[in-house]
Amino acid sequence: MPNASAPPDRSTRLAQLISRRGRWFVVAWVTLLVLAGASAATIAGNLSGGGWYVQGSGSDAAATKLQTGFTGRGKTTATLVVHDRRHTVADPAFANRVQDVVDDVRHDDQLHVTGISGWTTLTGALKKPYVGKDDRTVVHSVAINLDDGTARRELPAIEKRISERYKADGIDASLVSPASFWGEVNALSQSSLAKAEIITAPLTIIILLLLFRSLASVGAALASGISGIVFTVGLLGAVARHLELSVFVQSAATMIGLGVGIDYSLFMISRFKEQLDRGHTVTDAVAGALRTAGHTIVASGGTIVIAMCALFLIKLNVIFSITLGVVVVVAFSVLTSTLFLPVLLHLLGHRINAGRIRLPGRRNNTRLEDSHWYRISAQVMKRPVVFLTVVVAGLLALASPAVKMQIFSPDARILSESSSVRTGYERIQDAFGDGATSPMQVVVTAPAKAGTADVDKELADLQNRLEDLPHVARVDSAEGVLKGLSPTARDGAEYQALNKPGYDKLPSEARQVIHHYVSADKTKIVFEVVPDSPSSTSGTRDLLTDVRDSTSHLSAGMTAVVGGETAEDTDANKVIQDGLVPVVAVMLIAVYLVLLATFRSLLLPLKAIAMNLLSISATYGVLVLIFQDGYGTELLHFDHTGYLQNFIPVLLLALLFSLATDYEVFLLDRVREEYVATGDNTTSVSRGLTRTAPLISGAAILMVAVFGAFGFAGLVPIQQLGIGLALAVLIDATLVRLLLVPAAMRLMGRANWWMPGRPDPARAPGTATGSHESETVANTPMPS
Repeated sequence: MPNASAPPDRSTRLAQLISRRGRWFVVAWVTLLVLAGASAATIAGNLSGGGWYVQGSGSDAAATKLQTGFTGRGKTTATLVVHDRRHTVADPAFANRVQDVVDDVRHDDQLHVTGISGWTTLTGALKKPYVGKDDRTVVHSVAINLDDGTARRELPAIEKRISERYKADGIDASLVSPASFWGEVNALSQSSLAKAEIITAPLTIIILLLLFRSLASVGAALASGISGIVFTVGLLGAVARHLELSVFVQSAATMIGLGVGIDYSLFMISRFKEQLDRGHTVTDAVAGALRTAGHTIVASGGTIVIAMCALFLIKLNVIFSITLGVVVVVAFSVLTSTLFLPVLLHLLGHRINAGRIRLPGRRNNTRLEDSHWYRISAQVMKRPVVFLTVVVAGLLALASPAVKMQIFSPDARILSESSSVRTGYERIQDAFGDGATSPMQVVVTAPAKAGTADVDKELADLQNRLEDLPHVARVDSAEGVLKGLSPTARDGAEYQALNKPGYDKLPSEARQVIHHYVSADKTKIVFEVVPDSPSSTSGTRDLLTDVRDSTSHLSAGMTAVVGGETAEDTDANKVIQDGLVPVVAVMLIAVYLVLLATFRSLLLPLKAIAMNLLSISATYGVLVLIFQDGYGTELLHFDHTGYLQNFIPVLLLALLFSLATDYEVFLLDRVREEYVATGDNTTSVSRGLTRTAPLISGAAILMVAVFGAFGFAGLVPIQQLGIGLALAVLIDATLVRLLLVPAAMRLMGRANWWMPGRPDPARAPGTATGSHESETVANTPMPS
């Protein structure tokens, strides 16, 4: 028991302050909650669908160059695809029906179209490239005066409106582009988030009722956990008004906030109830909970925040946004659990057990040594080598598929079959070829205008090199139209037509097509390399490498950058992969130092890191088996993508390392308490594990339910993230915490707590092995 003559510690002072000013705390908290809620309500309209461009990359440079100076290209460029199910291009009604759609798109107030170039704007032979081989599908290039992030946010609603307006007339109309695709992904992610929350809410309440067996405890836990999320979304809503944040920030913050926030509430409430059961006053019970569970929560939250901050080294906005969301929600979860929740606990006092629910099979007076958790730990520590060997071998076997992990970004195949965006992609692929939805834009910049001899020859040579590459279906450029104007021209001489005196007198349709590929100042020339397969296939990725190699050494002072969907995704993948090593290094060092300060041991942090890496590797292996190899995808109704989403592995690494360390801190803090009290390593491990196992298991069940709900309700990125987190928590709370930890700590013995220059904590001055406190701990009934 605390020494009555000693000055009160911080936990006691805070508990005493709460006892005097508790109601004012509640008033202040509710006021701040209302303000945060008002800000949170605005977040959806301020989040960006972008965040995938790597600043300074070739794809980013190409996208910037294409925004101005070209016909049918703008800040965002989309392909308007119109498929008439009732007529073909030979029918007189076809042109009128298509023109209606084009006019509707052109004058849409929200779309901000600055130009359209395609089938309806051309005549004669110039129309032919814009008609599909089915004679029912035509396309137009649409220049949209919306930046990429805004377009990804706004296009889904516009797309849906246009599609539904003409569907009844037998017309499939849609806007196809990376912006429309990711906009649809973002919109569906938002609806999946709402669906997951609907699934999660009753599951969370049921699990908390089974853990706490009282309505008051469940209400306090939910109030604390939800407060953290509201504060987070409110702050992010304010930040999003001034800084680009990805729409994924809300999904990540809500998912992690529900899991971590309610977990922390679970730890605090359980320790408070335990203190009350020992006969402490309400104020002393609050102080005791803050001193023990509060310390654990702060250490755990600090570890998660520091580990996640390593991801800021990856210079990709979508990663930055997700990381910011997780860091903020964990920080607020710590604050709500250690400031707001203690206020609620003090106000409730012994009424924390109000609304008690009695369920059959509960044993209220089980002695520690009679618990099945105690028996499991005792059996493990009798044969530590056997258990350690078998479990490590099993986890390594699960991890083995991870060596063949493939990462990339998904394509339109992940969208539902009813999506108009997916329909548009499929119409283009069927009518124009599989790779027509994802051409690579080679943007050449010349020091002089096209039409000079040196520049023209290099342009002709480049077109020939690109056409000869493997996996190329065709190369679209201005060359075809220019050859029509100069049939006898060779070796790029056709470009000289751009500078002839009569150029301005050419038919407007011809100049329109030319300036879709040649800028108005004639210094930027575009070649669109159409692959023979979709953007995410290995053949298309290989083609991107070949295209970049072919354009890396141009003569005549010319330079080239390569953009398009495949280039954007590849550049994002590269920045993630390049950042992986420094992220892991910073994260491991930071986590080691935090655990070193928490446990005052040199070896325990190393053990924790090794076990965390082992469980994370096993999770990677299972994800590869499911999503990459396809095992169980049909049964579980998951998408078999053939790869993992590019940001999932690095994000999982940080999140799983953080969550695993969360359980490690909670368990070892209690083991250390027991070790200080008893001085016996084996007994302290058994007692610590027995006292924390019910809570760790309950928290794990809660997290598995929350993360699993997001996994089953979400699209591929959130699906893989949710299932990965659920699997990792399950592995960590069972194989690692119940088997590996006691086996390893039994083998390490007193070395568990070795720290040069510090005495053994069980023999340190001020500790009393076998003290009254130890006996009280040993004889207290087991928590449910």
